[in-house]
Amino acid sequence: MSTPPRPRLEGHPPTPGPRIAEPAGAASGGGAPKVVGRKAVPVAVRPDQQTGDGRYPIAWLTISAPRGATPSATSVCECGRNLFAAGHRKALALIADHADHKARCPLRADQEGAAA
Repeated sequence: MSTPPRPRLEGHPPTPGPRIAEPAGAASGGGAPKVVGRKAVPVAVRPDQQTGDGRYPIAWLTISAPRGATPSATSVCECGRNLFAAGHRKALALIADHADHKARCPLRADQEGAAA
């Protein structure tokens, strides 16, 4: 459906109707449009330059307790553990179990034994 034509305002020239878009002329006067990024820049991936002590995280505990909503907790470990709990009591039990898992995890036990 088309809109009805508006009356012409005094002192303003009439606006032309819709036109087909035309490409803008080159500002540099070269005539040909410039192409950005003609050559691909090779990106070298360097190893991490930070010198660490060899430790890295293997277990994560994520707790979400929004105000007025049901709290939840997720316990994930690289040994294959992936547990989720929703509700106050279940989330607190999973938090305690995650802390206990630190002593039982075979990946963490190997790291602690290697340091000794």
